[in-house]
Amino acid sequence: MNQEHSQRLLGTFGVLVAAVLWGTTGTAATFAPELGPLAVGAVAMGIGGLLQALIALRSIIRERTLIAANRCYLVFGAAAVAIYPLTFYASMRYAGVAAGTVISIGSAPLFSALIEYCLDGQKLSKKWMFGAAIGVTGMTLLSLAESGAHHAGGDKTTLGICLGLLAGLTYALYSWSARRMMQNGVATRAAMGATFGAGGLLLMPVLMLTGAPLLASWHNAGVGIYMALVPMFIGYLCYGMGLARVPASTATTITLVEPVIAALLAVLLVGERLPPEGWVGIGLIVLCLAVITLRWRKTEPAPAALPEKLL
Repeated sequence: MNQEHSQRLLGTFGVLVAAVLWGTTGTAATFAPELGPLAVGAVAMGIGGLLQALIALRSIIRERTLIAANRCYLVFGAAAVAIYPLTFYASMRYAGVAAGTVISIGSAPLFSALIEYCLDGQKLSKKWMFGAAIGVTGMTLLSLAESGAHHAGGDKTTLGICLGLLAGLTYALYSWSARRMMQNGVATRAAMGATFGAGGLLLMPVLMLTGAPLLASWHNAGVGIYMALVPMFIGYLCYGMGLARVPASTATTITLVEPVIAALLAVLLVGERLPPEGWVGIGLIVLCLAVITLRWRKTEPAPAALPEKLL
């Protein structure tokens, strides 16, 4: 039981580090306004995904038979990986950095719970639902507070909200599919590397069509390199470590800290102002994290038969 608790804490820490790194992406993108959201998404997740596949290549080759047996999950996961960054960064462009992040990440736990309920028959604990409700309330307050400062117009804002919801769905979907591969015996590094590598390949045509501004200046190139290496590459390595140790619904809920980081950086570095209700929302999100991570209910589903060869 102590070992299980330690694994959950380690998984929680990995997901939390990933969320902090992801929270920097919106602010980083504002330093290269010439880059469109499709180019930002393609370079960040495309290059980052290929790098993950590269460092996991030996594990992927070793696990190729198991990966082939789980090709259905691989296909769904890769498609979700390719769609997610395009919709995520477009949502931030149309609905505002913090509001787009809030919608995308705030909706992911709900979609994740729905996926696990429909496809896995997994019931979530009352503790998780209580924590998630607090977090979603915080997301709503933060979104309302930021929407006034980053209002792109009625039609574009609505489009940004819809794209954010699609980003939340695809985020939940690739988290679930990667975890199912791990539960079916695929090592963590191989599952994450194959999923994100395949998704990165799907994003290469988008990058070739939209990525010309990346070569227009060293400044733009620097932003692209940062996005690919730090939040996407390092961040998803941490996320994969966490996903191997906690349920996907719990992992997506922990990442509610991402819009908190995004909002704080927008205030400190971009010069945005956060109304009082936004700070209340941040407080609720922190409370949500405390509720779902500090103590684990014994009846909560364990990571469920993951192999010992996590790497």
